Amino acid sequence: MEEQSTSAAPSSESPEVGRRGFVTGALATAGAVSLGFSGSASASSRSSRARGRRAPGKRVAVFGGGMGGLTVAHELAERGFQVTVYERKAWGGKCRSMPFTGTATGGRQDLPAEHGFRFFPGFYQNLPDTMARIPRPGGGTLKDNFVDGKEVSAYYNGTKLVLPARGSIIGTLSPDSLLTFLSTAVKVFGNVPAGEVAFFLEKMIVFVTSGPQRRLKQWENMSFADYVKVEGKSNRYSELLVDMFTSTLVAAKPDKANAHTMGLMAEAWVYSTLGLGGYGAPDRLLNAPTNEALIDPWMAHLRTLGVDFQIGKTLTELKVTGGQISGAVLNGAEPVEADHYVLAVPLERALPLLNADILAADPSLRSLGQLTTDWMNGIMLYLKEPVDLGKGHVAYAAQPWALTSISQAQFWKKNFAQTYGDGTVKDCLSIDLSAWDRPGIVYKKPAKECTPEQIIEEVLAQLRKAVPWGGLKLRDSLIHSWFIDPAITGLATPQVANDEPLLINSPSSWNFRPESTTKLPNLFLASDYVRANINLATMEGANEAGRKAANAIIDATGSGGSKAKLLDLWQPPAFDGFFKQDDARYAQGKPNAFDILDPYRP
Repeated sequence: MEEQSTSAAPSSESPEVGRRGFVTGALATAGAVSLGFSGSASASSRSSRARGRRAPGKRVAVFGGGMGGLTVAHELAERGFQVTVYERKAWGGKCRSMPFTGTATGGRQDLPAEHGFRFFPGFYQNLPDTMARIPRPGGGTLKDNFVDGKEVSAYYNGTKLVLPARGSIIGTLSPDSLLTFLSTAVKVFGNVPAGEVAFFLEKMIVFVTSGPQRRLKQWENMSFADYVKVEGKSNRYSELLVDMFTSTLVAAKPDKANAHTMGLMAEAWVYSTLGLGGYGAPDRLLNAPTNEALIDPWMAHLRTLGVDFQIGKTLTELKVTGGQISGAVLNGAEPVEADHYVLAVPLERALPLLNADILAADPSLRSLGQLTTDWMNGIMLYLKEPVDLGKGHVAYAAQPWALTSISQAQFWKKNFAQTYGDGTVKDCLSIDLSAWDRPGIVYKKPAKECTPEQIIEEVLAQLRKAVPWGGLKLRDSLIHSWFIDPAITGLATPQVANDEPLLINSPSSWNFRPESTTKLPNLFLASDYVRANINLATMEGANEAGRKAANAIIDATGSGGSKAKLLDLWQPPAFDGFFKQDDARYAQGKPNAFDILDPYRP
């Protein structure tokens, strides 16, 4: 490899500058412009007028500037609340992109990097609704920055498997017609024993015809590996129909991710692919780095609504008096007073803030300690020439580190080489590494125990093993430089750590997740661990949590007008009878009516 570059702390982490997805849902069936509005007179006057309309009791302190925090700020600012958002590190949180500092020459921007690539499946509804309400510089809205992927692909030991990213309606939707569609889809995953394919497909039909009682009380409490009975099946079954679905989807092992969440995401992808439920194209991306296409213009818009943003502010304490929050402390010393407090930090940051006084007021919050996280972080390979790996998201089956990728330049509106870096980089292969604790194929060590250089060697070796003629397609001379998410520190040392892990929907985790409200009347939660219809730690889930927190504050104050919309996942009305029948069967201790092969009883 030539001109290797190590990762560097990006400038977006500094006070001056203000990521996960259902990548392989398709495979489940078988795997700034810195807007810096300069403070124009019109923007300033709008901001002043907004502040002037605000009534007492409407001061809101939001801690965390990621998707949940920005969403609650948006909904409340539109309704006349005085909102201040405090962020310790970088605007956008895990959703952000970041510059690879020091890589720009000739007036270009630094090479773009990210915590992990962006993905907006068609069944995301709340986040696209938010984007449709944010003006885009030059006209339109931020929702216009979506670009549709043309295919979802997987490479398996030198063979490319392709599923279309948009199918046709299958006529009258029924379990039989859905099974026919799924059977056709999984044929691209040949070589899995026919009996095992039939078993897997049956379990998919069992899930989509399961009523809410069975979903929440049976499938929620079972791992996906147990649900599809990995034990005793072939390696190909595990690698093509199970591992790709979980490890590449939610940074989880099949024995850790629950069947409820996995099934919910699979059926939503299927309905999106079939064009049902009003869903968009199943594989959507942005037409620029995330901060350019979403975070920066969003913040600029919120400033016109009067939102105040403060960076470099770490919440260190929430004070409790009389059973409610009486104040907050930033950076160990700086006091904050507000009428309402929104905790929009991720799980690992929230837990240390739940002091004895908060837990005494709301003991149910102790259950947050039962939730788990895992690692899913980004690796960027900057290429001197584009490599055609897929016209959408790509998974690399049977590779131990559960790699998925997207070739960015084909979707971005700006010419990559002319816009970023030194003019010789023509594409960015943005990769998510989801299994940091499995031994690799070169050094036989988990990624956590490898040096940054060894990680890049391992990633390339695993890609080359999966891709046809991989050694030629991804030859060393093609690699310009690389970047590893700076949230990973201390690699190859006992101090290895991840500053930004990801919440995992482990078995029974729904029972431990809270609502946006707490028993402290002025403390609200707006993060991806909050119960949400999407039921997966995603940008969509965090956006939904932010809307719920905003609605709770509107209820608490009795003002603010209409509440934020909450858009649910679509369920086919034609299946209502199946859901009711299955709830009755569950109550009687019977298996689902379609559960014939090795059935599960409650």
